[in-house]
Amino acid sequence: MSLMEHLTELRKRLIHSVAWVAAGVVVAYIFHVRLIEYIQRPLLNIGLKMTMTHPTDALNFLIKTSVVVGIIIASPFVLYQVWLFISPGMYAHERKYVVPFMSATVGLFLAGAWFGYRWVLPGAMTFLIEDIGKNFSHMITIEDYTQFFLSVILGLGICFELPILMFFLALFGIADGKFFLRQWRYAVLIIFLVSAIICPLQDPFSMCLFASPMLVLYIVGVGTAFLVHPDRRKAREAKMSA
Repeated sequence: MSLMEHLTELRKRLIHSVAWVAAGVVVAYIFHVRLIEYIQRPLLNIGLKMTMTHPTDALNFLIKTSVVVGIIIASPFVLYQVWLFISPGMYAHERKYVVPFMSATVGLFLAGAWFGYRWVLPGAMTFLIEDIGKNFSHMITIEDYTQFFLSVILGLGICFELPILMFFLALFGIADGKFFLRQWRYAVLIIFLVSAIICPLQDPFSMCLFASPMLVLYIVGVGTAFLVHPDRRKAREAKMSA
């Protein structure tokens, strides 16, 4: 393909991606009442609600959450557009990874978001408000709570994509499973540093709670790197042909 053909294909994929995101935003807004209930639930469980401090707070909340949730809903279709754009430059045996790639990417993100919503947010609300903040009056604004909520959910969702990053580094021969095993000390250090940054609580137990699934995912990524590295694939193909 020439440069202009690449640019034309890129424009096509971008237009399709924007259309899917717009559809996702519309779907999210249609269910905005239920969406508000889900987002507020960690607060409602301790007897609190978000507080408006400006007339436009509710509208801004609906727009922001609808856009974020709409992007999440559209993410499988956007990822598919990305794959359609890069797949012509890949070998046939590499294209077979499209289904595992999309399934793992979306599944890991949703697993991270569920982990944050199910375990981290309720624990953070209980610890920060009922334990540490029990001697104070509580006014949880819409803006502050939304930012806190999204930072936990999106932060953990992105962190759970670690095996996907390792998969591509191995797939294109940049690193292999042996490299990741040799660097395990640095990996553990980085994982705990990231946990300390995104964890809303500062106690060691909470940071370990954040880090533990990422450590497991790192081990999964090491196994994946062993399987998809070009040298290992060539060895398997040579063995099968013999």
